[in-house]
Amino acid sequence: MKGLLIKDIKLMKNMRNSMAMILVIAVGMGAYIKDTSFIITYLSLIGATFTSSTLSYDEFDNGYAFLFSLPVSRKGYVAEKYILGLLLSGGGWLIGSVITVISGLARNTMPLPEIFMTSVLLVSVPVFLLSVLLPFHFKFGGEKGRIVMIASMGVFFVIVVLGVKLMNMLHLDPDAVIDNMPSLGMGATAAVSIAAAALILLLSFRISMGILQKKEY
Repeated sequence: MKGLLIKDIKLMKNMRNSMAMILVIAVGMGAYIKDTSFIITYLSLIGATFTSSTLSYDEFDNGYAFLFSLPVSRKGYVAEKYILGLLLSGGGWLIGSVITVISGLARNTMPLPEIFMTSVLLVSVPVFLLSVLLPFHFKFGGEKGRIVMIASMGVFFVIVVLGVKLMNMLHLDPDAVIDNMPSLGMGATAAVSIAAAALILLLSFRISMGILQKKEY
């Protein structure tokens, strides 16, 4: 697994110009946009998508067949991709949090305790994305996986829109329903969100393992 991580880190060097540009954009957003917490989500999601790029590299030119001819187990390969995804998205989350704190203090746009709680709450966002992105990629490959994932997100969006319209037909106000839900508070909400993300990530890992074990290269 260590060798796979080193391989992917070396591959990431080919993306250093893109990473530098993304970082410049994030710093620019910190200087101008009001809701600087968006930067945390932006950078952590970028980290998750870079993980998908390493999968595309491995897949290119029948690369899987070569990789699995080496002393690399399929379980170890899947575990390495999840670890890499957590490292990249976690790094993006950390950098985004630092930029948000500096911007919030310099521009006085958000109190420090609120920045901290928002940052903790947003930890689960890239974890959820990884949990969806990796199984799709293992199942359908690079291009097809992205198409299927986008289509699935589109279906989810349609279901949400239809649900809202149904509530309106029943003379129910969606905003009022949400406002009347019991409030857990930011801390408890963050804890529940992180726990749910961890469980979904574990389930995603098992699904990815099952997919890769059944494939022939």
